Amino acid sequence: MAKVALVLSGCGYLDGTEVQETVLTILALEKLGVEWQGVALNEDQKQVVNHLNHSVDSKASLRNILQESARITRGNVIDLADADSDDYDAVIFPGGFGAAKNIMDFAFIGDDTYTMNEEVLKFARAFYLADKPAGYICIAPLMIPLVYPEGTKATVGTDESTAAILAKKGAGVEIMDATEICVDDGVKLVSTPAYMCAKNILEASEGIDKLVEKVVSYI
Repeated sequence: MAKVALVLSGCGYLDGTEVQETVLTILALEKLGVEWQGVALNEDQKQVVNHLNHSVDSKASLRNILQESARITRGNVIDLADADSDDYDAVIFPGGFGAAKNIMDFAFIGDDTYTMNEEVLKFARAFYLADKPAGYICIAPLMIPLVYPEGTKATVGTDESTAAILAKKGAGVEIMDATEICVDDGVKLVSTPAYMCAKNILEASEGIDKLVEKVVSYI
């Protein structure tokens, strides 16, 4: 049975992984009979955000990314330090601000000088170097030019300012809506905007289903 790694960044779209995107990804994988496992950094997230009023809770203790990711996966997640890319046939990165805060620093930098956590970068790049497929959802495609060669195709939806930063970073940007997928067959890479521009969970689901189906087809 094929096995896919899901790289998570906490729990909650404003400071961790986008929950709906992750659940939709898991559902799509299981419908195709594919095994999956969460993988996450075992360190503190950068912020805690009150999801009721969207404000940063500066008084809250910072939460552990790995423990928070376990909330979404019902415990099916391991420390990235213990994860071996050889154990998986593909990798998928759901979105959420955790991807932009805890895996990258884009949420704090806001321009093309953003960087990516070195351990996550090493894990992601291992799939590219092994010619294994990958999927990047929502804001996660900002990682693509850090992992793949210049000109690799990627989408972050219809937001022109974010797309411009992605292009400046070196990606071959495609503008598209949440129900579509951007495919670069040369490196077995798929991206979809999801909640970068999705109006509802139905639109996000359509794009994520297509992404998962395409990633699995490469295996």
